[in-house]
Amino acid sequence: MAATGNGGSIDIGGTRLRPAAAGMRAPAGSTAGPFEPVTPRRKGSALGDALVTGLLVVYPAFATVAAVVVGFVLSGGGA
Repeated sequence: MAATGNGGSIDIGGTRLRPAAAGMRAPAGSTAGPFEPVTPRRKGSALGDALVTGLLVVYPAFATVAAVVVGFVLSGGGA
C-alpha cells in the first residue's frame, strides 16, 4: 500500500520551531556552581607517577605475551 498523505507540508499555520527554554540558558562565561574547582599543586614528577606510567606500558606487553604462550599451550601447537 502506498501512503497518500502530503509529506512536504510540515509548516502548518506559519509557526516556527524554537528551542525550548531559550531564555534560560546560562552565558558561556559563567561558572557551573557557587564554588571554583581547586587545581591541585604539582611539584614535579614523582616516583609514583613513574611507577604508574611504567605499569601502564609494561603490563599490557607482558599480558599479551602470556596470552600468546597460554594459547599455544592449550592448542598443542607450541612449535
